[in-house]
Amino acid sequence: MEEKEKIQSQILKLEEKYKDSGQDLSSYLDGLLYQRYLTYWDYIHLDTLLSLQAPRTHFPDEEIFIMYHQITELYFKLILHEQKQLVDDKSQRIDFVLEKVRRINSYYTALISSFGIMIKGMEREQFLQYRMALLPASGFQSAQYRMIELYATPLENLVHHTKRGDFSSKNSIEELYENIYWKKGATDIATGEKTLTLKQFEYRYTPRLIRISKQVKDSTIYNKYLSLSKEHRENTELLEALKSLDVNANVNWPLMHMGSAHRYLGKESGNLDATGGTNWKNYLPPSFQKIVFFPKIYTEQELNEWGKQWVDHIFNPDKISN
Repeated sequence: MEEKEKIQSQILKLEEKYKDSGQDLSSYLDGLLYQRYLTYWDYIHLDTLLSLQAPRTHFPDEEIFIMYHQITELYFKLILHEQKQLVDDKSQRIDFVLEKVRRINSYYTALISSFGIMIKGMEREQFLQYRMALLPASGFQSAQYRMIELYATPLENLVHHTKRGDFSSKNSIEELYENIYWKKGATDIATGEKTLTLKQFEYRYTPRLIRISKQVKDSTIYNKYLSLSKEHRENTELLEALKSLDVNANVNWPLMHMGSAHRYLGKESGNLDATGGTNWKNYLPPSFQKIVFFPKIYTEQELNEWGKQWVDHIFNPDKISN
């Protein structure tokens, strides 16, 4: 009897749910009756997913290169999925914030540890040949990574460190965006000319990035942290999680890119240019970028020494693989 009552209750709830749709419950039940069983491969669109690799050359390792970057973008999407929930949250519950930040850190941990695929998983000779077919495409053009930064911290914290003291939240979004740090990474140092890689990226994504910057103004993850009570701001677990996020995003992740760049582009007689023409040697080191999402949780000394350990990682390759 209890089972029948449960089913009857569920039917009544379904009738209530669908009463405003213009169709009665019986029509929806017919649809359920005729619907095919769901399969794993249909649910995750497996055939489509496995068809998305389209190498431009015949070198086998290019497919590894493509798939790794696609996997990376999926992890970036997972990070954004958690960040958006944090930005939209109005509850001020520290357990909610802590859980989301920990999830983000777990995604970064997987990304950072997987970079060995890029560093040691391809033949350098193959890479140096097929990379020439990729011009001017570059991982620099990952819009999702730029979105991650915008959701994490106010735009004034992303201004290039040489100009950061000249800007504040009082400046317009457009002014701050024009001086964002990563633009220098795709600008010719001698002439000041933007690379085609940067020009393409700006044309495609600037309106969207500006729009996101305006949407999250005063509600980034850092803003959310600052709005917490003093007790919650001083919570040891939360501080540890935020510091881990900062180090993962702004030290460890760039370090892995440095390791990969040295592996494939470094040589005794000098360094090769990246496919997009980015000045990677000056752009990638964390100590050069000096990007910190949550500056008020650090001492002045910690901020001054930010990212200086990159030298050990680059010149002691064993540390990268550990």
